[in-house]
This record gives sequence, structure tokens and C-alpha cells, in this order.
Amino acid sequence: MTAYTPPVDETAAREPEATSTESGGSAGSAGRGSAWLVFVLPALVAAACVLPGLGGRQLWRDEHATWWASTISWHDLGRLIGSIDVVIAPFYAVMHLWIDVAGDSAAMLRLPEALAMAVSAGLVGLLGRRMFALRTGVLAGLLFAVVPMITRYGQEARPYAFATMFALLATLWLIRALDKPSLRNWTLYGLAVAATGFSHLVAMAVLAGHVWLVFLAKKQGDRIAHWAFAGAAMLGLSITFPMVAQGTGQSGQIAWNVTTTKDLTQFPDTLFGSWITGGAIMAVGVVGLLVAGRYSVLLAAWAVLPPVLTFVTANQLHLFLPRYLLFTIPAWTLLVAAALTRLVGRLEPGARRGTGLQVLSGLLVAVVAAGYAFVAWPAIGDAKKDLPMEPDFRGAANVIAAGEKSGDGMIFNGGMSERRAIAYELRDRKAPKDVLMEYTPQQNGSYGATECRKPASCLKGTDRLWLVSTVADGRPPLTGMNEKTAAAIEKSFKAGRTVKLNHVVVQVLERK
Repeated sequence: MTAYTPPVDETAAREPEATSTESGGSAGSAGRGSAWLVFVLPALVAAACVLPGLGGRQLWRDEHATWWASTISWHDLGRLIGSIDVVIAPFYAVMHLWIDVAGDSAAMLRLPEALAMAVSAGLVGLLGRRMFALRTGVLAGLLFAVVPMITRYGQEARPYAFATMFALLATLWLIRALDKPSLRNWTLYGLAVAATGFSHLVAMAVLAGHVWLVFLAKKQGDRIAHWAFAGAAMLGLSITFPMVAQGTGQSGQIAWNVTTTKDLTQFPDTLFGSWITGGAIMAVGVVGLLVAGRYSVLLAAWAVLPPVLTFVTANQLHLFLPRYLLFTIPAWTLLVAAALTRLVGRLEPGARRGTGLQVLSGLLVAVVAAGYAFVAWPAIGDAKKDLPMEPDFRGAANVIAAGEKSGDGMIFNGGMSERRAIAYELRDRKAPKDVLMEYTPQQNGSYGATECRKPASCLKGTDRLWLVSTVADGRPPLTGMNEKTAAAIEKSFKAGRTVKLNHVVVQVLERK
């Protein structure tokens, strides 16, 4: 294989990254040193944002699903993904192994995602260094690290941090394979593509930008790049194809996601965590498209194409969700870094590369990153708080644990996965018997249980019930419950103590 040599791109000129050190170190060691710097610094900043308070925020519905799917037996997990969530089955498998080792506290459930997000920040830095220059990579990685939604989803036991990390890794390995073609590099690229798909299928949209780089390589004389790319991409896609094929039959599980024009207009806010941080990144990022040179199409496709495609197909595929598109944030921060470092290059008299230039470049990176972090900091703090619309199941569990007596039963009402949430919060404590559950979720091969078809019979022998209800708008806690079940409860029980928490009510029902 013969590597092609890309033309010098004056709009994205690289700084020399491998220079001699004063102590006589080799150019190669200097280059490796700069690579470590551009990876480690953003990774440490991301970790500093994500790790504090990792277990403070309550798990929400999707995270409860992760916990449940990752703690049932392997046999039951196989039955579950046969009917739902097969597209994130690899994530559940990894989390299953992790929980066996580290436990299932909120902090431990989220630690793999936090580490993946820190690695992602480092990979953004490496990618910026490889595409443009050292300072561009450092700035891009630091900006990525302090985006509020990076903290939010770095503290979430779901696969979005992994999708971001593997999309970055695939892009970085593609550039390496184009620069230094080898069977090893192209194979690793194909495996990174597969890992991206296994993390989240929407992240596979990053391949659209990859096609452009391959097209440029072919245009510049690399006669095998397109064949190598096709083979590596097919390797990655063939590994994920069985999962994709089965997942198409489960698409109804996200049909609840009805997208409106309002969702599109609020996209900068919901993707980045606040209007000011999202608006600033996107505005400067558009300028970056003009100076990104040969990487402009790649970054444009990466940043813009996935939101556009998921929005225009929202009524059919229901995939326009900011958390599904988290993997596009690196492209935006790379564009911003390219624009700002290009600007300082224009301001440098004579573009002389000396100590003064290095100081000015370092100062630019520090000032921009610190300024953006200062503006983003309140939103980073908000990202660590309980989600305002999620029920306070932790508080509800504490109420039950404090007042539970031997022989008590427990019942649920609402549509917020109450049974699974309370099971998590009471997992290490004695919990009242779920008296209305006739078939468990494991028996159903689903997330939901089947409730008793003869409620009066199931309630026999229980003198006190704990009702956990997420019925909203101040309506009676039994509102919306199966009529036969509600009638049996109202006939035999009377309402006692009631505790109202955020979007959830705990009520004691005593037998008449």
C-alpha cells in the first residue's frame, strides 16, 4: 500500500509537532510528548467536571432500565433483548460484567460512562492536533470537556458517552489509516466502526463525513483507499448487521418521541446544555467551516447531517433526540478551535514562530477555554441536579423504608416505571411485597410486569398497603388505575398517611 500525501492546506496549516528538545531529546519523543499533552489535559478537565457528585443525582427512568437489564440473569437478558432494546444489548452486557465487579450504586453505574467521556475529551484533542495543530487540539478538547451536556451524559448510565468515544476513535483511526495504510490500521478502523454501531446506531452517521476523506485520498492519487475503506466499513457494518436487522422490528419502542418545530428551534439549548453555550459554539463553528480546509466537509457532515437527517425522518424513525446526537459535539468544538486559532494566526505579525508565538498561542487557549468554562459553569452545576420532571423515587423509598412493617404490601400507579424505580431504591433494604404482581418482567421477557387479574384475591391477607403513585395534577392517587383493581382497593382499604414529593405521592392504605 502506498500512502498519499495530502496537499499543503494554508487555511489549516499545522504547527511543527516534532521538534528537538533543549535536552537533546529526539523529534519523535517531542511529538509523542505533545500527543500526551493534548490527550491528558482535556481528559483531566473533563474528569474534573464529571466525577464530582457522580452519584448525587438520582437515577431516572432510562437509568433504572440499565440497572434492571444489567442485573437480571443472562438468560433473562437474552429474552428481554428478543423483544426490546436489542440495539443496546452490547452496552447491557458490558454493564452486567461491570456490576458484578463494582456493584450497582449510582456512582458505580455511572463510572464507566464518566471515564468514557474523559477519554472522549482526550480524543478530541488528539483529533484536533492531527487535523490542524497542537494548540487547536488542546483548545477543542478543553471546550468539549466543559460543555454542560458532556457532564450531564457523563453522569448517566446509558450508552451515549461510549457512542461519542467510539465515533471519535473511528474518525481518528481513519485518518491514521489514510496516512499510514496497513492491514492493521484498516482492520482497527473497521472494529471502531462496529463499536460505534454497538454503542448507538445513530452515531454511525459519522461515516458520511468519512466518505469525504476517502474521496479526497482517491482524488490525490491513492488508488486503493476507497477499496480499503469499503472493506473496513463492510467489516464494521457486517458485525453490527444482525443487531440492526432485529432492531428494525423493535422501532415501536421509541414511537412516543413526537418531534415538533419547537424541538428544532431549541436544539442548541438541549444539545449543549444552555442557550448561551450552544449558541456561541454553533455561531463560531459556522465560521470554522470556512477555515477548516480539507476537513471542512467532514466536520460539517459530522456536526450538521445527523440532526438534519433525524429531524426530517422524525415522524418515521423518531430519532431526533439530543442525547442520541451527543456524538456531534466534538465536531462543533473542533470547528470552533479551528476558527479561533486561525484568527490568532492572522493577528500574529509576520506569522513568526518563536517564543512569543508560543506564549500567545498558549494564552489564547487558556483564555478562551477559561472564559467558556466560566460561562458554562452554572449549567454544569445544573446538569448534576435531579431532573426537575422526574419523580423523587429516592425520597419515596426512604418514606417506605422508615415506616414499613412486617406483612405490609406495596402497589403502584402511573406511567413512570414506578415498580422498577422503587425496586432499585430499596434494593439493599427490606421492601414490602409487591402484592399485585402476578407475572414478573423476567417471566414476560419485557420491562413490565403483569398485574393480578383477580385483585381482590391478591389483596387478601394484607392489612396495610404502600401506594406509590405518579398521577399528576393533584388528582387522586388511584386515578387511571385498572377499574377492577381500583374498585377492589377502594372497597377494602381507606386512605391514611399521605406524603407528597416531587411528582410522586406515597400513601398508606389501611384495611377497613
